[in-house]
Amino acid sequence: MIKVSILGYGNLGRHLVSALKGIDRVSLTQVYSRNQPPVPPDGINLVGDLSELSPCDLLIAAVSDDALSALSEQLPKDVALVHTSGTVDIDALGGQEKRGVFYPLQTFSKDRAVSFKNIPICLESNHPELSTVLENLGHLLSNQVVWLNSTQRRQLHFGAVLVNNFSNHLYSLAEDYLNQHELPFELLHPLIEETAKKAIAMSPQKAQTGPAKRGDRDTINRHLSEITDEELQEIYKLLTASISRKYKPSK
Repeated sequence: MIKVSILGYGNLGRHLVSALKGIDRVSLTQVYSRNQPPVPPDGINLVGDLSELSPCDLLIAAVSDDALSALSEQLPKDVALVHTSGTVDIDALGGQEKRGVFYPLQTFSKDRAVSFKNIPICLESNHPELSTVLENLGHLLSNQVVWLNSTQRRQLHFGAVLVNNFSNHLYSLAEDYLNQHELPFELLHPLIEETAKKAIAMSPQKAQTGPAKRGDRDTINRHLSEITDEELQEIYKLLTASISRKYKPSK
């Protein structure tokens, strides 16, 4: 039995609590939250002060990146503490003798359920005993557990920003544009789904289509002439130029 406490009850903290509660070999000891949540986790010992934490095998800090160092300093040195950030170095938890990283590579929203079985869990540890705990917990949650150092994790997180945050922002821009022209964004839903499926099945490079790859200047110029928002026009130009350079036929 692995005794775990969660520090933080935001988007990720809530999902971790929900996932860990359903695992027989895990005992979810406590959840720490500075602010009383509107709906406290059912059957969980919720505490509002770090001094109220009971001994456990692992503390998982699901708090903002900026809060990690200060959190580490408030905890005893002999606790096993890991953070869940994709970009923060393991040594940001410099106050703990056993420190590590338990990074689920996924986007989390409070009201949207996810299955941890399909989420890669990226691990890092400075101590062999902690490594064993993290490995065991990772495999209880997910079918894909990988060990990465802090540099590799930052590089992976950069890729995640591109495919998730940046692509979603483009969806938002497209939705705004279509709304301005009284067109339903729902018409793009099948295209979004097929694009993601092709990127996985074929690789993004093989799946690329569109006027920039074809060198269709008439279509590109027509689009640019119809975009009234200067920022959106610059984004269109930048992405078009990048695609054109990547797929320019070699001489």
